[in-house]
Amino acid sequence: MEVILKTDVKNLGYKDDIVKVRDGYGRNYLIPNKMAIIANESNRKVLAEELKQRAHKLAQMLADAQALAEKLEATKVTVAVKANENGALFGTVTTAELAEALAKAGLEVDRKVITIKDAPKEVGEYEAEARLHRDVKATIHYEVVAE
Repeated sequence: MEVILKTDVKNLGYKDDIVKVRDGYGRNYLIPNKMAIIANESNRKVLAEELKQRAHKLAQMLADAQALAEKLEATKVTVAVKANENGALFGTVTTAELAEALAKAGLEVDRKVITIKDAPKEVGEYEAEARLHRDVKATIHYEVVAE
């Protein structure tokens, strides 16, 4: 079954993508939760018209995402967490803490687009990834220090 996604679905696709899914997944999860609609001929025509009208806006969003990605690549933030005297962390660094540290540095990034690759277990330097646009991903460099 082919469906047109109405929202971004993790590990499946982005909004307005036409993807092939299993019938049960489409009919029992995606369509009832209004995450997708069936990709019949009329829905495909409506999608094509909407994409044509939004082309300029999408180009501007892509340019903004690329500019933010360049700033993120050049910025290194510091996140202070509780740690013992050996540098082992009590807990972990969350995406919310990372988004807050970026906001203090003047970069507004939603915590939902940030993915922490390897959860930090001790004080040091790490990297996370931010998916700013379907075509733009940025690496966030951050340092974990003891509070």
